[in-house]
Amino acid sequence: MPHLSMRRPIPPDGAVGTDRLCDLEQAALRHKVPVEDVLLIAVNLFGITSDHDRHRARVNLRLVRHPDTAWQIIVPLNQPASPFRLRGDELALNGAVVAHVERIDADEAVGGYFRNHGRAATLNPNARSRCVGCGWCPNTLEAAADPRMQENQGLDALLRALSEQHPRRNLAELAEVTVSTGCFEREGAAVAHLTALRPALERAGVTARIGFLTSVLRTDEAFETIASKVSPFVLRLTAEHFTRREALMKATKADLRPAKMPDLLARARKAGLDTSYTYIAGLDPMDALTRGVNELADEVTAFPNIQVFQAHTVIMQGMRTPGAESLDYYLQARTVIEQAMAGTGLRPVGWECYRPLWYFTFAGEDLVNGPR
Repeated sequence: MPHLSMRRPIPPDGAVGTDRLCDLEQAALRHKVPVEDVLLIAVNLFGITSDHDRHRARVNLRLVRHPDTAWQIIVPLNQPASPFRLRGDELALNGAVVAHVERIDADEAVGGYFRNHGRAATLNPNARSRCVGCGWCPNTLEAAADPRMQENQGLDALLRALSEQHPRRNLAELAEVTVSTGCFEREGAAVAHLTALRPALERAGVTARIGFLTSVLRTDEAFETIASKVSPFVLRLTAEHFTRREALMKATKADLRPAKMPDLLARARKAGLDTSYTYIAGLDPMDALTRGVNELADEVTAFPNIQVFQAHTVIMQGMRTPGAESLDYYLQARTVIEQAMAGTGLRPVGWECYRPLWYFTFAGEDLVNGPR
């Protein structure tokens, strides 16, 4: 693999400024991180410049240095300030080819899709594309092809359609089904959907754990209902960030105060549910990030979904916390989170996040050749 040094300054990036992109190898040494992880984090942070006129796309690639491992990332492909250039199937960094791209798909808001080689599925059963309100969310940039499910028959139809798309036409292989939508504005509606989803999955021959990304499930009554009628289940609390919540989030998320999050997860655990949370690195100052992840560390049973904030527009660029336009911010955040999670024994799972801070290693541990 060619030397990865960066010498060219990055042009002004809206509100980001004119900071230079640091040398990736030096950053890797400074933060004791493999250069491959730094490279993939940088692609997420800066996006790709290409001939594709797409705000976002799902990109399957293999690094030149590690061709045996395939990664799927979701990045903007129309970032002219990025040092990463896609020509044909070659992704180059300042002219040096660093990865080969195998597939590009538009990141559309569709009814569902598969991950982890068909062993996991993500469902968007309640019109995710209609969910607006959080300033940092790119959903408004996506095409819309996702349904709003209202009846059990709608779920059955969605699962039948997914079965036809499954790599081996066998939904029974699913170990995890994640419901990814922000359109359940009330707890009751979310509980009703989940209690309808479990029998629909059973009719399709699926016994997988259900994961739900939400911040509207908050009461002991809801947790107890889910434990008795929906389990196995993991609550993935959409924490997202700890500061500026009223300014950047819609009200149904912002009104959950960070101070209430540990207790919420603790009560869900007491009811017998698995727990985790989602978080976007790049919106909080480092001290707030550090405090927040440490307060939540003991209340999760699955590693949190932590992703790099991608600024798709000039407005989004202005949402970054000062310093988060720099690669060093994310490498520092990676170390902080590793320290917070060290005692839990939990580790990131590659297929669960498309914009992660971890790829090949976690705190020096091999993630690729070990359990994933």
